[in-house]
Amino acid sequence: MNVILVTGASRGLGAATARILLEMGAAVVLTARSAGALDALAGQADPGGERSLVVPADVADESACQKVIAAAIERFGQLDGLVNNAGVLQPVAALGDADPAQWRQNIAVNLLGPYYLIHHALPHLRAGRGRVINVSTGAAINPAPGWSAYSVAKAAVNMLARVLAEEAPEVVSLAVRPGVVDTAMQETIREEGAAGMPAERHRRFVRLHEQGDLLPPELPGRALAALALHAPPAWSGEFLSWDDPKVAALVTRHTA
Repeated sequence: MNVILVTGASRGLGAATARILLEMGAAVVLTARSAGALDALAGQADPGGERSLVVPADVADESACQKVIAAAIERFGQLDGLVNNAGVLQPVAALGDADPAQWRQNIAVNLLGPYYLIHHALPHLRAGRGRVINVSTGAAINPAPGWSAYSVAKAAVNMLARVLAEEAPEVVSLAVRPGVVDTAMQETIREEGAAGMPAERHRRFVRLHEQGDLLPPELPGRALAALALHAPPAWSGEFLSWDDPKVAALVTRHTA
């Protein structure tokens, strides 16, 4: 049985990914700052509590990340994968207007959090020839005015995945673009974007919501779950879209 750690598992894409992993027979370590939401998800998806472990933590805190890894090993004796999903968008503002404290916090969550978890999990991932799936974004490769911290952090996460693939060839390391998903981050864009983004870009996201064109979290969540369990070594280091044809084929093969 594979043991997968999912961050940001209390809602949205992380919750969907964790639920699907449990459906696929994996054991799942669920972490986020919201203990109540994690407990509720674990109770619904794994009523007996045999294959789930809830460990509330803030991934921006290195000691908290270390404790999450230790708890996973204490409970299950192994760790076979990480899904680094926890993320924040703020500050939504032009570089010259952004709050430096918010910028620093964004980097702490979106970049340092994945690094801390990889750093402390790596001996176990190497031992089990495991996988690291880093949730990224199209904004990591295309400038997104108003999202400077988020874009920069995710671009660095893409490189983190590539460096890990080179340094630890026994671990499959990927960055994955999940598409435009109906999550709390999209709510932030709609609510705060008018003040900090170009008007037409903000209107695009509002229209996606109004027209029902945002992806349900379960669609990219199924791709993340399949990749966390079955991504082949030949893909290591790549930046993939959730709906890439080869990812879709992997999902069909393992979840149909």
